Amino acid sequence: MAPQTSLTDTATSPGASGHTPALPSRRRRSLTKSRSALGQVVVAPALLLLTVFFFLPVALMLWMSLHKWPLLGKITFIGLGNYTAAFQDQNFLRAAGFTLLYTVIMTPLLLLVGVALALLIRRPGRAARVFQSIYFLPVVVGFAAAGYLWLFMAQPNLGPLLDLLSRAGLASHSDNWFGTVVGALAIVCGMVVWKVAGMQMLLLNSGLQSIPVELEEAARIDGASRSQVFRYIILPLLRPTLALVLVFSVAGSLLAFDQFFIMTSGGPANQTITAVYHIYRVSFLGFQLGYGAALSALLMIVLAIVSAFQMLILRNSDHS
Repeated sequence: MAPQTSLTDTATSPGASGHTPALPSRRRRSLTKSRSALGQVVVAPALLLLTVFFFLPVALMLWMSLHKWPLLGKITFIGLGNYTAAFQDQNFLRAAGFTLLYTVIMTPLLLLVGVALALLIRRPGRAARVFQSIYFLPVVVGFAAAGYLWLFMAQPNLGPLLDLLSRAGLASHSDNWFGTVVGALAIVCGMVVWKVAGMQMLLLNSGLQSIPVELEEAARIDGASRSQVFRYIILPLLRPTLALVLVFSVAGSLLAFDQFFIMTSGGPANQTITAVYHIYRVSFLGFQLGYGAALSALLMIVLAIVSAFQMLILRNSDHS
């Protein structure tokens, strides 16, 4: 005879009333808390380093910018006086104008060279990998070493660069390119393109590799030319990578210092001084630490605007 289930057993059996037992819910909450605590422990060292080496220095810089802060002597609170003086400083405005000119020249130049190199190494094969390694080699060279190398190469009657230009009929052995603003800027731009284009190439090549080959093949079957494929398929799909590379180039150009400090020393006649170079001279040669901090804060604001513009472009690209 089959055993009969009592009403008490039926009422107290799991799932009889349609409710989930409370024990699994408590376990889930405990597991969530454990994972949250583990995540905080893992992130804590990075947050500590970020606080010590970024947030605290930025806070100190902003505090210094509100003071007249000499290297030796009394520190005086002057409020926004340093910021007001920055917009009346002709040397700073001239340096900011030259930095803007350098950014306008370098950004499209690096972008064009980077896209050309990325398209050149896009085809699979051993030759493409060899050329990719060759083009990337200058990236591992430091800016200081690259600056001294090109400074030697561009020396009149000594460097091989002027010898090559003279053979091409573009210059003579005795020309001093660093004696004019145009010549000095051309040599510096050449060095930066040689140094940075390999990184631009890798970033853009990674974007090209993410584009499905089937789209290009379908367009060519429909009769599209290479220029049409590049304009209507590759460029739109490459836009997020182009935006990233573009903002990196702008930020790097706005922070230009090493190449001009080493290759031109601000010459000729202090006409190749960038904004960071001017901040260096004000802070560490003129010992006006408060004023230099204010100039640094202004430059940081400009870079923050550029970064925000980057995020806007990337967001629009993802939703287009």
